[in-house]
Amino acid sequence: MTTDRPKFNAPRERIITQISSFEKLLQNGHSLKNSTLQALDFRQLQLNWENFTIDNTLFLGCQLSLEDEMVLRRKGAYIYHAPTDLPYNPFRSTLYRWQELIVQKDQKSRDLHIYEHFSNKRYNPTINEALWQRIHDHAMDDALRQLLEFDEQGMTTRRCVAFMGGHSVLRTDPYFRKTVETAKLLGENGYFIASGGGPGIMEAANLGAYLAGLPERSVDEALTLLEVAPKYTDDGYHQAALAVLDKFPEGQENLAIPTWFYGHEPSNLFASHIAKYFSNSIREDTLLAVALYGIVYAPGSAGTTQEIFMDAAQNHYATFNYYSPMVFLGRQRYEIDTMIYPLLRQLSYGKEYHDQLYLTDEPAEVLTFLKEHGPIAK
Repeated sequence: MTTDRPKFNAPRERIITQISSFEKLLQNGHSLKNSTLQALDFRQLQLNWENFTIDNTLFLGCQLSLEDEMVLRRKGAYIYHAPTDLPYNPFRSTLYRWQELIVQKDQKSRDLHIYEHFSNKRYNPTINEALWQRIHDHAMDDALRQLLEFDEQGMTTRRCVAFMGGHSVLRTDPYFRKTVETAKLLGENGYFIASGGGPGIMEAANLGAYLAGLPERSVDEALTLLEVAPKYTDDGYHQAALAVLDKFPEGQENLAIPTWFYGHEPSNLFASHIAKYFSNSIREDTLLAVALYGIVYAPGSAGTTQEIFMDAAQNHYATFNYYSPMVFLGRQRYEIDTMIYPLLRQLSYGKEYHDQLYLTDEPAEVLTFLKEHGPIAK
């Protein structure tokens, strides 16, 4: 794939992540000026690199013969290879899928291998490890841009709505069901659902989006299969999710944005696209940033509260060029137990996003509000 996008005030750069895009480029000449070539295997191509214009050209994780690499370096190309013992590929050009994260090696999933590698260095990473992690997280950023299709003003083609809430909410909790029903309803009305990718409310959101378009009884059937292992620490937790996937093999697309910072929490299996980050702060900011069509807050604890006020700050300053809806699914939690909703109404008074706030317990009311309150350009 080839994408052109501005990078600050620098010349427009070209990112090439597929051999077919590279070969198409050759039809218009041999200039690789301001180009980044990522995760491509050139070893089977018969190329004379002497004919190429190399100027601000990067090769990230590409496979090259030693002779070709020497030619390119002499012409001024920047070429980076990751260590062979890394359990992850920092130069990948696509988002993850859960099927590749659960692949077993030495009786551990790939996901767990990466988490353990990260945990050994999380508080004091070497400069090389920090570099690979940052490059990896940038690759996730870029893959998300391709998935959501941002325009020049920062708006996405997909109408992304995110769900946030407690990771410890049981599969048998009433708000787990409410979240499933809400996400399913939104998915059926053209919204692209995202979550933090973990258990609890996050799993409920991805499950609801996955079930979009299926009969209403599918919610009851899925929850019946899941209730045998209601908590993410229970034996059979993933097996119950796999049983749902077996019963409903053709689910709808949706997004998860988890982190290895909380890698002890299992990633849920209902997301079709997974943007998994090492940096939790970047991951949280990203999830808020891409949900331009709104965020639905189901009951949660400290982490959810932090995200609420991060979102409020983004709306206050229109950080990402838009004021977006904030919907609170849980009157008891947000109006009585914590008074977060009345506080935000007070803080937002006189601001553009004041009328973008809404409190309800009903999935249908969430849909109605989001239909009537789209993102507002700054």
